[in-house]
Amino acid sequence: MVIEANNPVKALYTMEEIIESLEEHKAVGVTELAEIVERPQSVVHNHLATLRELEYVVKEGPKYKLGLKFLQRGEIVRNRLLLYAEGAPAIRKLAKETEELITLIVEEHGRGVYLDVVQDSVDIQYPAIPGTRIRLHCSATGKAIMAYMPEDEVDEIINQHGLPAQTDETITTREDLYEELDAIRERGYAYDRQEFREGMRSIGAPILDEKNNILGGLSIAGPTHRFAGDRFETELPKKLLQSVNVVELNYNEPDIR
Repeated sequence: MVIEANNPVKALYTMEEIIESLEEHKAVGVTELAEIVERPQSVVHNHLATLRELEYVVKEGPKYKLGLKFLQRGEIVRNRLLLYAEGAPAIRKLAKETEELITLIVEEHGRGVYLDVVQDSVDIQYPAIPGTRIRLHCSATGKAIMAYMPEDEVDEIINQHGLPAQTDETITTREDLYEELDAIRERGYAYDRQEFREGMRSIGAPILDEKNNILGGLSIAGPTHRFAGDRFETELPKKLLQSVNVVELNYNEPDIR
């Protein structure tokens, strides 16, 4: 974590650790939660009581869990983003046409955030849900976004988050990543060949505004046995770029529809 505040409020860091722990463990009692975050039980109890009063956590018996107020806040933020609103119709159309997993990702604080996730077929259950944060360097969409970011911003992301291996195929060196980003700019889209998840491939393309600033990225993902040959190399990239073109037109000219 990069600390920029001159006088950071330590209580907020404690609150964030508590919220993250509740997210990970679903429902936890005060004693167990105090051990997880390594804080006194009294401190943890006070935070939980305050969060409960503000309706951010719910108490069931002796245990606490996250409340739905987080959903309310997240939906408000998401619905304020023009990219989400203008991209939704094209994304759902692409999911229906391909019967694969479609994700819309934006960059925030050096990570990719799933803004929208659509799956027309349910034969495979993917863990992707809106709001999930991922590393950019190991996904097709993330690499597509990085390829169109200023180089100093890419360097900052690498310095802050590193290039850890997510699978045996993940790019883990700065030199290899920059070579890959050059190829993406030349091709216009990115490939993920089991770099994010074993047994899964994806194709990602950048979404740009009228001044060629990066807005986010769109991807088609699925199992390796369906993402092979001409479908992977030609058919799906063509469909993806067509959808990106529609999203860009709608974003840059919202009244075009």
